Amino acid sequence: MAMIKLFQAADRAVNQSLKIRPGENFLLVTDKQKMEIAEALAYWAKKAGAETTTYLMTETLRPITGPTKLFKELTKRASVLVYMLDARIEEKPFRSFMVGEGMKRSRICMMPGITRDMMERLVNIDFKDMDVFTKKVVRALKDADDVVIENAAGTRIEFSVKGRKWDNDNGDISHKGKHGNLPAGECYTCPVEETFSGKLVISLIDDKLGRGEMEFKRGRLVRWKGKGIEAIVKNIGTDETGFIVGEFGVGTNKGARISPNMLEAEKAFGTVHFAIGDSYGIGKNKSKHHYDALVDKVTIRAKGKTIAKSGTFMI
Repeated sequence: MAMIKLFQAADRAVNQSLKIRPGENFLLVTDKQKMEIAEALAYWAKKAGAETTTYLMTETLRPITGPTKLFKELTKRASVLVYMLDARIEEKPFRSFMVGEGMKRSRICMMPGITRDMMERLVNIDFKDMDVFTKKVVRALKDADDVVIENAAGTRIEFSVKGRKWDNDNGDISHKGKHGNLPAGECYTCPVEETFSGKLVISLIDDKLGRGEMEFKRGRLVRWKGKGIEAIVKNIGTDETGFIVGEFGVGTNKGARISPNMLEAEKAFGTVHFAIGDSYGIGKNKSKHHYDALVDKVTIRAKGKTIAKSGTFMI
């Protein structure tokens, strides 16, 4: 009985989100901590008729910063990829490889740091209402050249998204080239880089707790403070692509909570997130890095309208 909710969530992930079909090749990358989730997903994938392969990343091989030759061959043959390793800064290049391969050759679901509680609470849901609301947020922001994000902690950033494509992370990861998360619940794009200037006061960056500040000028991170940001900057080193803005996202999952896990926190109502590094093909920047930074209790203005005020949506 204790496993029923987990298996129900895995059923939704495999059959409603990924929509795995008979004859597809399913590659599931996991670690020991996620094994019970991996077993539930593998059960439903096999039941759906997919050739299912699980790849266990042992602690003795971590941090894994790049794929082995054999792993490259596995990804080339996969129709569906799922990534479930614990989130670690040093492993961002490996994650970027998987996202790139998934979008180029197949489809990929990223679940870094997923827990059983998150599966049962945030994946075992009906995605329809969330999808409807997320589309409303996209309509309010699409092609705006005057987006302003503020909060009481001191955030004020201005930028344009004119001409930029939006993605609705609504849980539908069923088509070739699709990249999404489970749990789902956000819409995202990339700001027009040269318009992106101002200050972010963040509560979380890439699973690092603690307040921090990031200052941008024309799309580039120029000043920062906070232990989490300092750790990430150290990991980026001299790679200039890691300092360029790569994403602007809005959380639209009512059940998501602000927590140490960015996979869930960035989906929470009343939050936005910005990433430095790769723009997933939406913007100009291509990088092996991608680090999300959470800003909460936000006021969002665009096109002369207030879309959210102090963390409450007005649409």
